[in-house]
Amino acid sequence: MGAVALAAGSLQPLTALAAPVPIIGGAPAAQNEFPFMVSLSMGCGGALYKKNIVLTAAHCVEGSGNNTGITATAGVVDLDGPGAIKVKSTKVLQAPGYDGDGKDWALIKLARPIDKPTLKIATNTRYNRGTFTIAGWGDTQENAGTGSNQLLKAKVPFVSDRRCKRHYGSRLTAGQEICAGVPRGGVDTCQGDSGGPMFRKDDSGAWIQVGIVSWGDGCARPLVPGVYTEVSTFASAIARAAATL
Repeated sequence: MGAVALAAGSLQPLTALAAPVPIIGGAPAAQNEFPFMVSLSMGCGGALYKKNIVLTAAHCVEGSGNNTGITATAGVVDLDGPGAIKVKSTKVLQAPGYDGDGKDWALIKLARPIDKPTLKIATNTRYNRGTFTIAGWGDTQENAGTGSNQLLKAKVPFVSDRRCKRHYGSRLTAGQEICAGVPRGGVDTCQGDSGGPMFRKDDSGAWIQVGIVSWGDGCARPLVPGVYTEVSTFASAIARAAATL
């Protein structure tokens, strides 16, 4: 997280709204292990909400409207490997009312569908607990600024709002944000991971997204959890927004 980057866990400070975040303390993901993962050309991550819509973080985009300047890459764990699916954006919808404090979600409409599985999102708080998986192409250490060509994955446990506020205090927007992290540090999202999903298995064994990499102080610091957008809070708003794209 270094300085509160916007991107869960290993993010830099909230002042660095555009700073992306990578996975620290992670392991390489296998091809097709997380087929819904998307790398975005502005240095953020995302997940396929629909085959032609990517769910990412609001701080990764600049407002709403027509936008053909973003390239989404999917279908590979190695961004330099063969078989990458690259699709341009057509529109962006940033969370209504987003001002850098909470509401950190956005949708990117693609020029054509990507024929890969989508990631369903949590619609209630049932899965806001336990151990989550994080994945991304972000930095592998704080302030590295290099990112990773290989998709990395790691697991982080839920951290209650009460414990999370021991570090962040009033900066944490309870009800809109959810925290996760390993107390000893060493595992986290970081610059370049922003916008990517935090997910777990539901009761049927399917992946479900509970968070969006949002921000944090530095990356993988002891007793400094990553902060993620609480997806269930915005599930209805996300569905309504997607219907307008």
